[in-house]
This record gives sequence, C-alpha cells and structure tokens, in this order.
Amino acid sequence: MSEMRNYTLNFGPQHPAAHGVLRLILEMDGEVVERADPHIGLLHRGTEKLAESKPYNQSIGYMDRLDYVSMMCNEHAYVMAIETMLELEIPERAKYIRVMFDEITRILNHLMWLGTHALDVGAMSVFLYAFREREKLIDCYEAVSGSRMHATYYRPGGVYRDLPEKMPQYLESKLRKAKELEEMNANRQGSLLDFIADFAANFPDSIDQYSNLLTDNRIWKQRLVNIGIVTPERAMQLGFTGPMLRGSGVEWDIRKNEPYSVYDKMEFDVPVGVTGDSYDRYLVRMEEMRQSNRIIEQCVTWLRANPGPVMSDDHKVAPPKRSDMKDDMESLIHHFKLFTEGYCLPEGEVYSAIEHPKGEFGVYLVSDGANKPYRIKMRAPGFAHLAAMDEMAKGHMLSDVVTIIGTQDIVFGEIDR
Repeated sequence: MSEMRNYTLNFGPQHPAAHGVLRLILEMDGEVVERADPHIGLLHRGTEKLAESKPYNQSIGYMDRLDYVSMMCNEHAYVMAIETMLELEIPERAKYIRVMFDEITRILNHLMWLGTHALDVGAMSVFLYAFREREKLIDCYEAVSGSRMHATYYRPGGVYRDLPEKMPQYLESKLRKAKELEEMNANRQGSLLDFIADFAANFPDSIDQYSNLLTDNRIWKQRLVNIGIVTPERAMQLGFTGPMLRGSGVEWDIRKNEPYSVYDKMEFDVPVGVTGDSYDRYLVRMEEMRQSNRIIEQCVTWLRANPGPVMSDDHKVAPPKRSDMKDDMESLIHHFKLFTEGYCLPEGEVYSAIEHPKGEFGVYLVSDGANKPYRIKMRAPGFAHLAAMDEMAKGHMLSDVVTIIGTQDIVFGEIDR
C-alpha cells in the first residue's frame, strides 16, 4: 500500500475559484483539509490612505471600487458618515432613491454571487440566466450616472441628479432585425421608474427559474448541504454579519434593527436559516432577492407620487444648478470652491454602518476640522468571513473549499482595501 502523508498545497491565486487574488495555503491529509491559511493583500490599493489625502467629496469614487459588485451601497455608508458629522438634512425623495438603488445593488450583488457560485460548483446555465437580469439593472445604473459600475451617484446632501424621464434605448444595427429591436425596446418607452417597475413585476419569475434549476437539484444539494456549518453562537463570536449570520439562524439586519434612511417605512421580511450550512446561506440570499424586489416596488410607488428636490440646497456642500452657475457669479464661486477645496467637517468622529449585501459595511471617520479626513477606516464584512475560512474548511474535502469560498461571497476589493 502507498504511504499516505500530509502535504501543503497552494490554492490560488491562479485558481478560478480564488477570484484571482486569494492565496490559500492548505495543509492536506490526502484529500481532507487539515488547515486553511488565507493570505490576503494581493489587491491592496491603500484606499483608506488615499482617502486621507483628498477632500471628502473627491473620495466617493474610491468607495465604488471597494466591493466592486455593491457599488452604491459602499457610497451610502460614506456619504451618511459625512452627513452625520455635518448634521445635514437630506430631501425625502433622495432618501427613497437611495433605498431603491441600495436594493437594486443588493439584487445585482446576489445575482453575481449566484452565477459565480454555481459556476464554481459546476453548474453553467445559472450563470447565463443571472447575468440576463443583471444587465437590465446595470442599465439603471447607467441611466442615472452614465456609468455601468462605478456610479459616484450618491453625494453628501442627496444624489447627483433626479431619475431621468426617458430610458435609453437600443439603436438600430445591421445585426438586429426591426422586430427584434422593437422587442428589446418594448419596456424602455417610458421613464426609468417605468423600466424599474416592469423589472420588479417580472423578476419573481426569474428567481423561480433559478430556483427550479438549483434548489431541489440533487447534485447542488450534495455539494452544499452540511458543508461549512457555523452555529449561531460561533457566527456571532466570529463577527459574521449579513447573510452569513442570518444563514446560521440569527435574525439580525441593520435595516430592521437600526434603520437608516427610510427603511423604517418599508415592509419586508428578514429570512433566516436553520442549520447554518452552505445550503441555508444559499436559501437566505435567494429569499433576500425577493424581499429587495418588494422594497423596490414600494419605492417606485412613492417616487411616482412625490416629485421634489433630490439635493440639499446648502451650496457649501451641494453644487448649485448648472443653469444658476452660468448666470450668477456667486454660484460659480460656490461651484469652484466646492470642487477644488471641498468643505470642512467639525472636529470629532463618527461610525456609519449600513446593511450591505454581504453584511455590515461601516465607515469610521475621524475629523480634525480640515477639508480631508484625519483618519478613515472601513469595516468590511468579507474580512471577518474570510478569517473563518480555516474553521469552516477543516475536515472537509478539497472540492468543498471551492463551495465555502462561494458561500462566503467574498470580494477582495473591500477585504484588501
């Protein structure tokens, strides 16, 4: 008989499931994991240090690049920290727009997670289905900000601009027949709100489609059930938040427990798991997409009935309208000063947290009274989840490591920062 011995294996960063930037050193006993040691830092961009060298309003773009699948949610935590320090009141309409886009972002994140997790585990079709819906929501990002991903749409005092009255349409092309073009533009005839309402009406059917492909699929269950079990007590000790914590059966959601923006006016449920395994976390995220869809529908109804300003009228913090700027010298000066020097925050410190698609994303900001932060620190949910990799993978097979990375839904932009 051949002699079995422990050996060390480098998993990643080249491995497709390691997201290109995770190096895992695995101590193996045959094909069973004895120890998993994650090495991070391959995507470190020094975001926090960079933000300390720029005026507050010039760092919003860095937030999009942290967790680059949950762009606007990162922005929300950052601008909320600034607004808390300035005691700045923002218009009600801007709050509803923010909540709506937070939930669009949550669905975008979960669709990316679902597609790539299924792909890692070995299911190809779901990836293509999930990206079909993702493309529509990315069009909503593009409609309000001009960018498909890094939107920089939330600003201290509100949002960059109101929702457009016309949805961009597909153009004629040699590659498309006239009838096909008409079908593609069918739900783009009205405003952005009409487009989002149409999406929200059809999205539950899409979730059913994903569910039919996976939820009772024998192979999917064999790969996920009883893999990476974390008890509720241990999940809290490890600092889990979001679907990782709720998957273990702890009903904690910042949107319900410590509501911000207009979440206290929204009706939605918080799904929780029972066993705390990868399958439970899958079910929690699937249900979260349905609940996000409910919130989006409520926001669309309110926004249709309540037009109004979407930005604070304090021009020390919010830029004046372009039309004013071209006629009025004072507005031009405000605009110039705002975009070159920014504004000063009072001395003090603040911690602002939101319910990010991956968990609690927080911004801890210290001001010394200058126009740039003295210190800024992000609380990335994925960091605590990745730290539990050793505990979750111990005793499992090498193939299960891929499932555990997928169920953690980690993105390295926020972990490495």
